[in-house]
Amino acid sequence: MAIGTPQIKIPATYMRGGTSKGVFFALADLPPSAQHAGDARDRLLMRIIGSPDPYGKHIDGMGNASSSTSKVVIIGPATRPDHDVDYLFGQVAIDQPFIDWSGNCGNLSAAVGGFAIHAGFIHPNRLPTNGHFDVRIWQANIGKTIIARIPICNGQVQETGDFELDGVTFPAAEVALSFLDPADDGEDGGALFPTGNRVDTLEVPGIGIFPATLINAGIPTIFLNAADLGYQGCECQDDINNDAAALARFETIRSYGALKMGLIGHIDQAAARQHTPKIAWVAPPQNHVVASGQTVAAADVDLLVRAVSMGKLHHAMMGTAAVAIGVAAAIPGTLVNVAAGGGQRQSVRFGHPSGTLRVGAEAQMENGQWRVTQATMSRSARTIMSGWVYVPADVVDGA
Repeated sequence: MAIGTPQIKIPATYMRGGTSKGVFFALADLPPSAQHAGDARDRLLMRIIGSPDPYGKHIDGMGNASSSTSKVVIIGPATRPDHDVDYLFGQVAIDQPFIDWSGNCGNLSAAVGGFAIHAGFIHPNRLPTNGHFDVRIWQANIGKTIIARIPICNGQVQETGDFELDGVTFPAAEVALSFLDPADDGEDGGALFPTGNRVDTLEVPGIGIFPATLINAGIPTIFLNAADLGYQGCECQDDINNDAAALARFETIRSYGALKMGLIGHIDQAAARQHTPKIAWVAPPQNHVVASGQTVAAADVDLLVRAVSMGKLHHAMMGTAAVAIGVAAAIPGTLVNVAAGGGQRQSVRFGHPSGTLRVGAEAQMENGQWRVTQATMSRSARTIMSGWVYVPADVVDGA
């Protein structure tokens, strides 16, 4: 029998945030070689998740073989004034050897505040005995501020409660999130719409020409009309994810959308940037059945939205894409706004494959350009497990 490599253990916490799960680390707990960007960090985190996995199961890691669960988070001391922590998010590819650090995870943003308090980044003297505490988070991937309002009970983070979130089985405590100035910064003030247009013509060779809203808010997102794709907007995961031709078509559209948005310089670069942009399709309200078997009435939503993440239809909605939906809905003339009935609005409730979600956004015209001051939504979060995660020592440089 060959002598095996010993394992090392690294402090870690497994958390649910919104409709996602991920492995959370305090920066100082990572091996020194993994405390900064580079191959050593990526190699370690991929091994922890269990990627790349040609079987697509993540049997030998903490992932669960979906874009909602193949995630890692690193929390460190704040590097910006008036913030409590830095938050870095990595979307781990399932069957390819890379981590996409190009965007945020809005769902896991809901778990950052609680983790920060549990891990001692917030001094206990600052916490109320009962009430709420606003954790100011610097989202390091995109350089934006998120405020997470964390419920506190008896001086501790309250994670249980009666707040229900479609796509999550059990109720929990509500965490209100505010995404400040969620649009990408741009010297010309037009980065919210990278082409300067609320609706563009997106030409995709071999597939077609589509009206599209290309927006940078929360996360870069390509919005299309469901009808233009041959869909109704009430599709569930099996309708899309079992259709290899449809998934390939979406990836091609996404790639050309990324090129038009200026996120990549050549179409071949899209394969290495799977996390961004997202691609979604919208439709006016209609009665439909969601994944739980329940019927959502047309009167209960303003529009329907379906979105693809990491090559698969998301089972609910990515939190950052929800920000993009709220922002686009608030601005007259976008495809999202038109699907919601038009006009200027401060909030929208949309239908997704697992139910509905309300998101708010404040948008206003300044000097001929649309500016978004904040987007808001409520999620929940819960610690599932804390302790150590084990990896073979030869994965870690210097071990």
